Amino acid sequence: MAPNDSAQTTEGRDFAAGRRKAARYIVPVAVAGVAAATIGLVPALADSGDPDLPKISAQQLIEKIAASDTQQLSGTVKINTDLGIPSLGGMAGSLMPKGETGGDGSSADPQAKLMELASGTHTLRVAADGPDKQRVSILGNAAEYSLIHNAGEVWAYDSASNEAFHAEAPADAKDSGKREKLPEGVPTTPKELAEEALKAADDTTSVTVDGTAQVAGRDAYQLLIKPKQSGSTIGSIRVAVDAENGVPLKFTLTPSSGGKAAIDAGFTKVDFAKPSADTFRFSPPKGAKVTEADELKAHEKDFKKGFDKDFKGHDDLKDFEGLNVIGNGWTTVAEISSPGGEAGFKAPEKGDVPPEAAEFMDALGDKVSGEFGSGTVFKTRLVNALMTDDGKVYVGAVTEEALVQAANAAK
Repeated sequence: MAPNDSAQTTEGRDFAAGRRKAARYIVPVAVAGVAAATIGLVPALADSGDPDLPKISAQQLIEKIAASDTQQLSGTVKINTDLGIPSLGGMAGSLMPKGETGGDGSSADPQAKLMELASGTHTLRVAADGPDKQRVSILGNAAEYSLIHNAGEVWAYDSASNEAFHAEAPADAKDSGKREKLPEGVPTTPKELAEEALKAADDTTSVTVDGTAQVAGRDAYQLLIKPKQSGSTIGSIRVAVDAENGVPLKFTLTPSSGGKAAIDAGFTKVDFAKPSADTFRFSPPKGAKVTEADELKAHEKDFKKGFDKDFKGHDDLKDFEGLNVIGNGWTTVAEISSPGGEAGFKAPEKGDVPPEAAEFMDALGDKVSGEFGSGTVFKTRLVNALMTDDGKVYVGAVTEEALVQAANAAK
């Protein structure tokens, strides 16, 4: 029979210590990313029966994750993300800075390419051999995008466009200890997602062991994380943890509104043997266009100069009032005050943004009013933001009603 630890374990020093250890020691495997959390799993990961494993408490399972020193693996991760937003692939490309010749930045640039993981279904091949060697490849129907980190050097290659992106550590990297890293941002494995979830676990959270499962042929315990507070858009987070080595194998985030998972990531295949050294070697194919990171940064500087020249409110930024945090735990709302009141934040006009971005804004906007006045709520299945007509923004992983209440309370 599957173990079931029904005790609430989020209170007390032992749990807090275990959580901090977990957040500190979990080593990302196959790092890649951009902004925003996004990952998923398809029915192919259905198990063949819950394994019968020794009973374990939530505290013990968290400590098992923290103690895991597994840094070598390879496998396939299935990703499906349903945040309730339009596809970001086209919009990401249209918003990228352009070079001096008017052409777009490299299609192999990780900051643009990996934004596509923010929506839809994807299959990734991942591999890791310690902190200095990782590889993640996004598999397409007739193309593949790969991001490789090998001892201070990063290569990215888009086979569809035959373009490559290259970055390397500074010349003094060995002496200074500096290392070129893969871009931070979107987690691409259950382990990285679990790390973020554990950071949120405190006395506003219920953490239990909720049975067992089998993922990618491995026996696993299921860690269930749920908010104790009402008003959060997050209903629950379920993490399948390898019973043998403590590595998270599957991550599922279900919204409080119900329906299918918003973020669901897991291995369909996994091997904890040392990957071949060839996995992390890369040379651009003949004829490939190679963009150096320094070259792209120069284009970004030119783009920023042009933006600053046209940005009328630049001088007013000195009046920015900063950030105010309302509430705590899972219902925390950030209040951002803009400079100049009504001259501050405003919803962009359709003609001011690319068509893909306009579609994005139209899909999310919803007019609301309250004691605070009136404004527009931009909604996803997880993160909502209220932009008031007098230039303030309230944002959090909370419902529309909770945002309006926060704005009313702050008035």
